[in-house]
Amino acid sequence: MTLRILRFVIRVLIRLIARVEIHGRENAPPTGGMILAANHLGFLDIVLVYYAIDRTDLFIPVAEKWEKIWWIRALSKPLNLLFVDRFNPDLKAIRKMIALMEDGKCLIIAPEGTRSRVGSLIEGKPGVAYLAARSGFPVTPVGITGTEDKVVLDNLKHFRKSSITLTGGKPFIVPPLPNKDRDAALRNATEEIMCQIAALLPERYRGVYAGHPRVRELSGESK
Repeated sequence: MTLRILRFVIRVLIRLIARVEIHGRENAPPTGGMILAANHLGFLDIVLVYYAIDRTDLFIPVAEKWEKIWWIRALSKPLNLLFVDRFNPDLKAIRKMIALMEDGKCLIIAPEGTRSRVGSLIEGKPGVAYLAARSGFPVTPVGITGTEDKVVLDNLKHFRKSSITLTGGKPFIVPPLPNKDRDAALRNATEEIMCQIAALLPERYRGVYAGHPRVRELSGESK
């Protein structure tokens, strides 16, 4: 099954179960290597990527445990899924992702590293910041609301459509990590990426980044 057919099926199914609003689509370039960093609320997030973005060169790293499920394994090629150990990403996986971006492909990734079980942002992990700093490719932040597994399933049980929003922010560059104080620079870069995402979300979705001065600055709430 080709990506074109899968995308058609995905769009039909999403329109049956949800009302989706997309803002800032122009902030995601139609071509070229880049990192699209989004919050992760539920299983529907990955499907929404293919609903919202027309590019055919997307690729998504997913936890290697899902490779054991036959239908996910079968869809991994047309959906360009890259199975990785999210707890111990090795240099081979990092080099593979950078090589794919150098080939002009778009990396879709969740800096949190897993689905949030609390329905709001959890602390970001340093992997995305490291990738961005090492590769030099721009990061486009994306805020997603309404895809919490519990909410979506409850709406399906009651034949209600879920209200979902995707908001894309402006791309930015993470500078290369310095030789000195690399750990501190990596923490700061991770925090910046997470604050960029948080600024695109309503307050109740900001989680551990709610009230952060940088989030208020980015969202214009500090004025």
